Amino acid sequence: MTAYVFVTGGVISSVGKGITVASIGRILESRGISVSVLKLDPYLNVDPGTMSPYQHGEVFVTGDGSETDLDLGHYERFIDIDLTSSSNVTAGQIYSEVIGRERRGEFLGGTIQSVPHVTDAIKNRILTLANESRAQVIVVEVGGTVGDIEGQPFLEAIRQMRNAVGRDNVFYVHLTYLPYIKATGELKTKPTQHSVRELRSIGIHPDAILCRSDYEVSEEIRRKITIHCDVSSDGVITLPTADTVYEVPLILEQQGLSDIIVKSLDLPAESLDLKDWSNMVEVVKSPKDKVKIGVVGKYVDLQDSYISVKEALVHAGLFYERDIEFEWIPAEDVEETGPERYLSSVEGIVVPGGFGPRGVEGMVASVRYAREQSIPYLGLCLGLQVMVIEIARTLLGKNMANSTEFDPSTPDPVIDLMEDQRSIETMGGTMRLGIYPCTLVEDSLARKIYAEDRVDERHRHRFEFNNKYRDSMQSVGLCASGVSPDNQLVEIMELRDHPFMVGVQFHPEFLSRPDRPHPLFREFISMATRIVREGGQHMMPLEVA
Repeated sequence: MTAYVFVTGGVISSVGKGITVASIGRILESRGISVSVLKLDPYLNVDPGTMSPYQHGEVFVTGDGSETDLDLGHYERFIDIDLTSSSNVTAGQIYSEVIGRERRGEFLGGTIQSVPHVTDAIKNRILTLANESRAQVIVVEVGGTVGDIEGQPFLEAIRQMRNAVGRDNVFYVHLTYLPYIKATGELKTKPTQHSVRELRSIGIHPDAILCRSDYEVSEEIRRKITIHCDVSSDGVITLPTADTVYEVPLILEQQGLSDIIVKSLDLPAESLDLKDWSNMVEVVKSPKDKVKIGVVGKYVDLQDSYISVKEALVHAGLFYERDIEFEWIPAEDVEETGPERYLSSVEGIVVPGGFGPRGVEGMVASVRYAREQSIPYLGLCLGLQVMVIEIARTLLGKNMANSTEFDPSTPDPVIDLMEDQRSIETMGGTMRLGIYPCTLVEDSLARKIYAEDRVDERHRHRFEFNNKYRDSMQSVGLCASGVSPDNQLVEIMELRDHPFMVGVQFHPEFLSRPDRPHPLFREFISMATRIVREGGQHMMPLEVA
């Protein structure tokens, strides 16, 4: 029978539930236990697809084309699994489902209530994932904090799961924050006590309490939490702020969390094997030469907007034992003052995805700078599109070239709305989403990088390269090196006679792993490490044996 680990949060938000859940999945998997993960989001949006990145961070896309919470990226990277739409459930989805069923007359005229109809729908989604994944353990994160009004049905649902599947098959983890009072030099436990009391008033008694803090937690503090929160002493786990998120599984395991869970749920477990993960963390924490990468984007003020891009670059850096020094550059600033001020010292430039015209001209200027200065350039989704626009304007002489997304009346729509998107009027889940195949052109750089003739990558876009310009782009050196199997959609473009200038219509960052960096990011960082920059002078490629 499937067992369930439910993770709730208290005191404040953003204390790291997503990383904690991913880490629990990692340590259980390291003991030979199959794991799947579910994020319960209490917000009323159906999914984060229409939400501003400043509101919700990155939209993570699963292989089956679901727009999901960024935490699913953490789950996939830590546990090395491919999740589906079943791994992210929102209040918007639940209420839509319940109301839809009522409209179809499925409740026989009865009164629809939070209990049992909404809670039953939530429980059914949890059980559906268990059935689909066949995992031994489902780790479930409840978004928000205990006490949030919108989260009450979800907390009630996970309370009911105790009776639905049996108490012996349920383990409750509560993550709290211990604030530090500088004036007295103390960590305070009262917020944790109140949070646990709130949780117990709902009917959920935590089996383990994970205490986040910015300082070491003394044994006295642990004993206080044990007494006041009625949790066994080994069930109080401390989580001081780590140097890297990848250290969290090791911190949890050092304190025996997997043993506690395995024993409580009576799981058949193997001996712990975190050696490879531990070795990777050692590399992360060790002093290394740096490579400076400029990320020119629309939402750089909130780096979580590009969390998968950031981590993919980190993974590639680890491969070459390099630290990535990030320069987060607002595209609007480049548009206003030019690229030289911001890009003169970087060894590589990334333009990530985004929508809308804001900052686009700054991205175009960044592309030109990368091209003219021979700086390695990687364009992701929108990053490919601005690369095409720049080259069309500069090398083809089409000064008004643009995307119809930004200028519907452009005389040279080198980027245009996809044909199958023209009749779509609704937003949310209507783009080209999920995994699609890409055929790699023989003798191309892309083919060399992937060492494959066909790959599958995750997409999230409405606009595409306009095939009417394929031949003219080819004539100035911008080649389509990856296409759809029917040759109708350009997926990858690369510029000849440049150290590395590659744009992709998909999002390779979603497939990168700490121990297995994505080939495109790996090659990009490889080229960036071969570049010497002296102040604001031109790039000088190093000789490579």
